Amino acid sequence: MEIPGLVEITSYAELRELVPEPLAHAADKTRKELHELDKQWLAASPFCLVATSAADGSCDVSPKGDPAGFTKVLDDSTIAIPERTGNRRIDGFQNILSNPQVGLIFLIPGRGETLRINGRARIVREAPFFDDMVVKGNRPQLALLVEIEEIFHHCSKAFLRSKLWKAETWQPDAVPSRAKIAKTLDRPNDDLAELEEYYGPKYETGIYNGRY
Repeated sequence: MEIPGLVEITSYAELRELVPEPLAHAADKTRKELHELDKQWLAASPFCLVATSAADGSCDVSPKGDPAGFTKVLDDSTIAIPERTGNRRIDGFQNILSNPQVGLIFLIPGRGETLRINGRARIVREAPFFDDMVVKGNRPQLALLVEIEEIFHHCSKAFLRSKLWKAETWQPDAVPSRAKIAKTLDRPNDDLAELEEYYGPKYETGIYNGRY
């Protein structure tokens, strides 16, 4: 795409001309093992984002969520994330099969900081710790086992700028409902009323029984 006036950065040197080297406390804060404070964060976090890329460079970011503490700490350098029934696309898992490197961001609602973990992942179909991941009678189909290579806490600037946790800024009705989006983009042959019912209250109550 040609954009008049566009100036592209193509080298690390050019990038550093605009963005100075990080301060020592930021550059040196990465660790390879979980601190007790990291474990407390994981115990309080109900949501994370999992970024992956395939060997060909194609990328994916998948949200993962369960009750707080859903990420299991196996030891100081290994964690496991349960996989529940979803849309069955398995985009991220397909990427991991050809490139095991993953990037994770763990959030706690209301907190601006995040916990970031980078490492190597394996897809596990069975392990003793699956029994500790049962939620509402649902045992995970799979789990993502991540061997930590880098871990650090990230500051809250993005959340402060976006006002993400400020309820007065929320506008959930600024875009059409999920049913209308699905009807327009994904499921044009489905009846809108049936989609509205599908994505209604029963959607939340059915997310652990394999129906959704």
